[in-house]
Amino acid sequence: MEHFTHKLQSNRSMNAYALHAYDTVWMIAHGIEELLNEGINITFSYSEKLLHARGTKLHLEKIKFFNSGELLLEKLLKVNFTGIAGQVQFGSGRNVIGCDYEIINVNKTDVHTVGFWSKNGGFSVVAPKTRHSQKKTSFVSDEKLGDITWPGGGREKPRGWVIADSADPLKIVVPRRVSFVEFVTEEKNSSHRIQGFCIDVFIEALKFVPYSVPYIFEPFGNGHSSPNYNHLIQMVTDGVYDAAVGDIAIVPSRSKLVDFSQPYASTGLVVVIPANDDNATWIFLRPFTSRLWCVVLVSFLVIAVVIWILEHRINEDFRGPPRRQLSTMLLFSFSTLFKRNQEDTISNLARLVMIVWLFLLMVLTASYTANLTSILTVQQLPSAITGIDSLRASEVPIGYQAGTFTLEYLTYSLGMARSRLVPLDSTEEYEKALK
Repeated sequence: MEHFTHKLQSNRSMNAYALHAYDTVWMIAHGIEELLNEGINITFSYSEKLLHARGTKLHLEKIKFFNSGELLLEKLLKVNFTGIAGQVQFGSGRNVIGCDYEIINVNKTDVHTVGFWSKNGGFSVVAPKTRHSQKKTSFVSDEKLGDITWPGGGREKPRGWVIADSADPLKIVVPRRVSFVEFVTEEKNSSHRIQGFCIDVFIEALKFVPYSVPYIFEPFGNGHSSPNYNHLIQMVTDGVYDAAVGDIAIVPSRSKLVDFSQPYASTGLVVVIPANDDNATWIFLRPFTSRLWCVVLVSFLVIAVVIWILEHRINEDFRGPPRRQLSTMLLFSFSTLFKRNQEDTISNLARLVMIVWLFLLMVLTASYTANLTSILTVQQLPSAITGIDSLRASEVPIGYQAGTFTLEYLTYSLGMARSRLVPLDSTEEYEKALK
């Protein structure tokens, strides 16, 4: 044992597990020695339960068991000696009496000892062997642990979180909005109930918490205009409120003050300008310009004249009184848009002209349909504002949602003059400003 003690002192990598392992070997050797002194032979035999495992790669059927295992167990439970790790003795519940425990700190792949604990001495940074060799008064001041590395690499003790009880509920501030109340607002009646989409999300999220979290909502704002969200965030930072629930945008300046949950709705800035409200009575004429419409009309007349010249001498359908010939000529040309003509062409040259004309007419019809569909689908903008860049280059006034981060973003990030910015607080003000 003295040789092992000297080796332990020279090898700093050995811990309390090595001490207990050494004592365990001595304990088993002591038990076997008592069996031999009583004249019990050390014999082994195969287990019938493992004979069915033949043919496997593990070859469990070749494992032998100690025949006097129960007697050895009785001897081990009666041992009582002092090992290098302390007293080795078992109680009624087969637990080690007066066992010392090593307390380790795991930091990623690094494991180091921060102290020890024993039933008699409590916590200490002194090794078990050293403590047993000292007086009790010499390690009372050592009832502490070494430096602990907490998750994240910090050495300071985490502050933790105390679950609030019903006597001290969490104070959660919510903005008292007067516009876009679908997000969150306070009912204007005797109940003063807080409701909205953000409140519904908060209540549903609480259902996943495995413990009760008492809370109360406290509205923020005068009820006549939407509150300033930066002031709301600052009150949470100052500790006036414990948390905030609402349609609060996550921006860098606010993230430096408070912690946000995961976003549950996408947000962003959009440019809203008045829509084109021109009279749509003559919208079917918009796909083509007036010059192109004139060209199309002249083309129909030219085709009518050409076909009449090529057909009236040999085709009875193009003969008759002048009025009849004129109506036949015009109807033949314009009806090619919708249906097959009643009059047949006989001349090969006239048929060639019709093939070319029908092809051009097909292209013209497809172009007209595409342009008309685009006009009816896409809302045409009456102004030159098409995005942020054109908005910055213009001098028109810009309305923004009052109380939000938009003011700081437009002035500090985009460099727009504050004199151009007009706060809007309700949908009615938006509608009035866009007219």
